[in-house]
Amino acid sequence: MKHYAKFVIPAVLLIGVLVVLMANLSSSLVYYNTPAEVQAREADDSRLRLAGRVAPDSVVEHESTVSFSVDDCDTTVDVLHTGVPPQLFAEGIGVVVEGVWTGSVFESDTMLVKHDEQYRADAGDYDEDLHSCPDS
Repeated sequence: MKHYAKFVIPAVLLIGVLVVLMANLSSSLVYYNTPAEVQAREADDSRLRLAGRVAPDSVVEHESTVSFSVDDCDTTVDVLHTGVPPQLFAEGIGVVVEGVWTGSVFESDTMLVKHDEQYRADAGDYDEDLHSCPDS
């Protein structure tokens, strides 16, 4: 029995630690929803993330908010973001916003913009094909 105890007790402790770590890790992961998934949800107070592309000609800046639309080439969701958007925020780029779905508008207070590592000095080399949806 003593020989088994040398292996069983550490194995049980190791399994217990792994279970606790996995439970904490899975609860801290935050996934994002597509515009279609957000529109299919009922309005509630739960926080979620919405990811998509800022729709062309949809950005309207106000004093302390910015309204725009996020799409995934099939579905569009209107977003009202409170606060100053990041400097790289522009039409046609990928964005992840965090907030609450009200049933008609996604009210955001946190915004992340997606960008690549290449710096472009001006908009003269803007690649329309890279920032647009394919034709159906």
